[in-house]
Amino acid sequence: MPSSPTLPQGLSAEEARERLRTEGPNELERDRPPSLWRSAFAVLREPMLLLLLGAGTIYLLLGDRTEALTLLFFVLVVIWITLVQERKTERALTALRDLSSPRALVVRGGEQLRIAGREVVRGDLLVLAEGDRVPADAALLEGAHLELDESMLTGESVPVGKGGDEKQIFAGTLVVRGHGQAQVQATGQRTQMGRIGTALASLDSGRTPLQQEVARIVRTISLVGLTLCGALVLLYGLRGDGWLQGLLAGIALAMAVLPEEFPVVLTVFMAIGAWRISKSRVLARRLPAIEALGAATVLCTDKTGTLTENRMRVARIQSGTTLHTLGAEPLPEAVHEVVEYGILASQRDPFDPMERAFHTLGQDALRGTEHLHEEWELVREYPLSPALLAMAHVWRSPDGARLVVAAKGASEAIADLCHLDAPALARVQAQVAAMGADGLRVLAVARAFFAAKKLPEIQHDFDFEFLGLVGLADPVRAGVPAAVAECRAAGVRVVMITGDAPETARAIGRSIGLDEGEPPLTGYELTALSDAELERRLPGLHIFARVAPEQKLRLVQALRAQGEVVAMTGDGVNDAPALKAAHIGIAMGGRGTDVAREAAALVVTDDDFSSIVAAVRLGRRIYDNLRRAMAYVVAVHVPIAGLALLPVLLGWPLVLFPVHIVFLELVIDPACSIAFEAELEEPGSMRRPPRKRDARLFTRRLLAMSLLQGASLLTVALGAFYFGWKNSGSQESGRALAFSALIAGNVALILVNRSWERSLFATLLTRNLASWIVILGASAMLVLVLEVPFLRGLFHFGPVAALDLGLALLAGFLALAWFEIWKLLATSRRKPMLGE
Repeated sequence: MPSSPTLPQGLSAEEARERLRTEGPNELERDRPPSLWRSAFAVLREPMLLLLLGAGTIYLLLGDRTEALTLLFFVLVVIWITLVQERKTERALTALRDLSSPRALVVRGGEQLRIAGREVVRGDLLVLAEGDRVPADAALLEGAHLELDESMLTGESVPVGKGGDEKQIFAGTLVVRGHGQAQVQATGQRTQMGRIGTALASLDSGRTPLQQEVARIVRTISLVGLTLCGALVLLYGLRGDGWLQGLLAGIALAMAVLPEEFPVVLTVFMAIGAWRISKSRVLARRLPAIEALGAATVLCTDKTGTLTENRMRVARIQSGTTLHTLGAEPLPEAVHEVVEYGILASQRDPFDPMERAFHTLGQDALRGTEHLHEEWELVREYPLSPALLAMAHVWRSPDGARLVVAAKGASEAIADLCHLDAPALARVQAQVAAMGADGLRVLAVARAFFAAKKLPEIQHDFDFEFLGLVGLADPVRAGVPAAVAECRAAGVRVVMITGDAPETARAIGRSIGLDEGEPPLTGYELTALSDAELERRLPGLHIFARVAPEQKLRLVQALRAQGEVVAMTGDGVNDAPALKAAHIGIAMGGRGTDVAREAAALVVTDDDFSSIVAAVRLGRRIYDNLRRAMAYVVAVHVPIAGLALLPVLLGWPLVLFPVHIVFLELVIDPACSIAFEAELEEPGSMRRPPRKRDARLFTRRLLAMSLLQGASLLTVALGAFYFGWKNSGSQESGRALAFSALIAGNVALILVNRSWERSLFATLLTRNLASWIVILGASAMLVLVLEVPFLRGLFHFGPVAALDLGLALLAGFLALAWFEIWKLLATSRRKPMLGE
């Protein structure tokens, strides 16, 4: 195609800001979050709130207006806490949805900028490349082999070519081939997509196995609780103690047993966990990925830009027998043509770091020479393909005498285009091996001349001449060796998959500490292997070289067939199938295409391998803390349910009324959903193997431990009630002691379950502000209900001696001392306390 005219410089930063302000962001109207009143009404339909309202109604029927108003106040408090949690979760999900939305590459003030798609404004100059999602309706200014998938708008799956008379491109369509530049004409609701009301993709929360397991547990416990509640009401009524009193006792038991915290805890942990992971520069597009992170056993990663900095520079040039290492000395004349034709085989205004390295070297070393050709006209491009890892540009010089063809690509592809004989090929291979051994990425450069009028369809029809090799250096990211070592200690196998030569891949692998294992397996060798042979060799392989993106899918499937939980990184259009097939698809946010981002479950915004490992660490932390929170919920409900049921069966006075249970819920809810979520990871979380993919949240061992903790606290609370009741002759004094022991035991439950590896004293030294707020708040509320006469009357408490109160508090706190001994023994034996 003819060379492009001089393109506009794009909008200035000030113009873009003003248009964004006046015309609004480039986004379609989303479903708005429910109003505050609608959310409050939805909360009122929760079983716990309905039980509270039912208890208040019964108190009114009994003439106890004060008790009814107290319960109404607690209803308002519970609504407020629930709404705060919901809004916090919604804000976290909205922020993640915004961050993980498509981006756009625009030209503003003559510079290319990567911005969020919602910040694109009318008049912006878009730079489009294969794999990009078009962010707005625009008019094409120039394009090379540009084809778009418009099926989202038309339903037609065949790509549509753009150029010539077809200049209009639409928001939401996908660039499947070629590249180009376009000027934005309409954004947001004013686009074609906005007019027909098509919704953009949003964060998919899915329904995970964990959610299904929790739902089963909630159904089971609720069924048991309702059965016990009905039996208790019947027992009360038939025994002649009054049906209304029986209903109150039944409601208290139902409130004690109802596991309403489970789904709340799961929702909060996943949403806030996604927010925490985003702080490590990893965005969760699908919440189930957070759950899977802690189970990952294999982490397949690209080299360029993930393990390395993606800051390419030409370090070495080979032309014939001349080998030049770049430094202070000028380029020798013998290598000038290698640089010249390397530039001609690159884009004029490149975004790719390798092509930018060629241009930078040319401007530094060849400025003012005959080797730079800014006035030449680009006639045709031959793009890189899986079948031939080389690309070529056809140019016409101003004199127009003949066409000049410049090609660059993998050394073996260029050698094939040049039809090198065996001795020449052997020399090139030796030179490539020497550069690769130093960790350089090696490209070969060739040229051809063409005089015929009609250009051939394939590059092989040109008569290419081999010019030389270029070695590009790309420094390893500083934190990568430590991150690889951390993965090894955590039982996560790191596999590097790269398009580089085997020698280069092996050198980089050695520098970052990858296990040597077998020699790198190349894409050519991979093609020749049967599935059975690949399965046999796979356990010993850690490096794959010269791999085409399409082959990643086969590797993912082979690893999954061996029972591995696979995390796979990718950035290109052809990486999408592998990202979808992996348990955890990870797209590169900096250089990745929109197709890769949409296929992936996670997006790494800085393309850094260390960020992925940090996300794995956080994934383990989230799952560990979730187990502790769930264990706490089970344990704390045992004494509450026991104190609501056992006194009735034993013929004792009621110990707990609805007001006591709702007070305890005000402690339990923030403890399990906020205090445990904020707990830091265990020191050994990345020094143990990944959990099994099918591991249950509630193992028998975990459930037994929770029940034992709860039973210990129940025994102490019953003993405190009996002691206070018989010692003072007042059930109100016994109730005050039992409740005090229960609060002290609740504090102990929080502290001992914050860590299942560290001792209580070590845990106290670990920062967790949320847990201390909950503990101090519960302690302050206990003092108030014991000391303020009005509140003491509401809670049906009697006076207690200071010594008795101290003993009850101490007994409640020490009820779980055995658990600290168990932790100490488990740690000394180096066995996990609660195996999966």
